Amino acid sequence: MGTSPKWSFFPGDHWLYFSVYLFTFIVGLPLNIMALVIFVGKLRRRPVAVDVLLLNLTLSDLLLLLFLPFRMVEAASAMHWPLPLVFCPLSGFLFFTTIYLTSLFLTTVSIERFLSVAYPLWYKARPRPGQASLVSGVCWLLASAHCSVVYVTEFSGNSSHSQTTNSTCYLEFEEAQLAVLLPVRLEMAVVLFGVPLLITSYCYGRLVWVLRRGTNHRLKRRVIGLVAATLLNFLVCFGPYNVSHVVGYIKGESPVWRSYVLLLSTLNSCVDPLVYYFSSSGFQADFHELLRRLTGGQGPLEAGGQHEAKEG
Repeated sequence: MGTSPKWSFFPGDHWLYFSVYLFTFIVGLPLNIMALVIFVGKLRRRPVAVDVLLLNLTLSDLLLLLFLPFRMVEAASAMHWPLPLVFCPLSGFLFFTTIYLTSLFLTTVSIERFLSVAYPLWYKARPRPGQASLVSGVCWLLASAHCSVVYVTEFSGNSSHSQTTNSTCYLEFEEAQLAVLLPVRLEMAVVLFGVPLLITSYCYGRLVWVLRRGTNHRLKRRVIGLVAATLLNFLVCFGPYNVSHVVGYIKGESPVWRSYVLLLSTLNSCVDPLVYYFSSSGFQADFHELLRRLTGGQGPLEAGGQHEAKEG
C-alpha cells in the first residue's frame, strides 16, 4: 500500500490491529474461561445476584473473544474482508454489543457492591439471583437493540461492502449511511456509556466513603482494586472510543483515529478478569484454588464457599 486510506494514519498499521487482537485473544480467553468455571461453581453452591451479573459479563467477553479471530483475519488481509459477507455485519454486531454490555454490567455490579457494603444485613438476607437474571436480560436486550444499527448501516445505500469481494467491513460509509449512524453513535455514547459512568462513579464514591473509617483493611484493598479496574475499563478502554462518537457527530464524519481507540475497547476483555478478582473474597479463593489445580495440585473448588459465607 503506497498511501494510507482515509480511516488510517499510516501504511501497514493493520499489523497493529492484528497484534492487539492476538494479544487480547491469548490473554483474555484463558482468563475468562477460568472465570466461567469459577462463577458456575459459585452459583451452584450459593447463587447471589453479583455472581449472576459477573457470569453474564464473562459470557459477553467470551463471545467477543470467540469472534475475535474474524477480526484477526481481516487485519491480516490489510483490513479488507476476505470472508463471506454475511459474517461482516454479524461480527460487527457482536463486537460492538459486547463492548456496551461491559459498561452496563459494570454498572450493575457497582450498584450491587455498594449495597453489599452499605447495607450488609439487608443484602445478605436477599440474594436476589432471579432479579439479577432479569436485569441481565434487560442489559443484553438494550445493548443488542442499539448495536443492531450495524445491520441497518451495512445494508443501507449503495454500500461497497455488499458489491465487492475485496471490500472493507464497517470502515467506509456514504453520506446517507452516516446520516443514520452518527446520531445513533452519539445516543449510545450518552445512554450506554455516559449514564453508566455517572452511576458507577456515584456508587463507588459512596462505597469508598462508607469504608473510609472501617477497620477491615483487606476489604478496603479489595474495593480499591475493584474501583481501579472498573475505572480503567471506563476511562481508558471505553472513554476515547465514546469521545469519538461525540467528535464524529459534531464533524459529520468518523474521525480517522476512531479505529485506533476502538482497539482500547477490545482490551476490556483482559481487564474484566481484574474486576472478577476484586469482586469478592470468594472469587479470589476459588481462583487461587483453580490455579493450584491447573499447576499440579488436587482437590475440588471448595475454598470460595467459606469466604462467601463471611463477605458475600
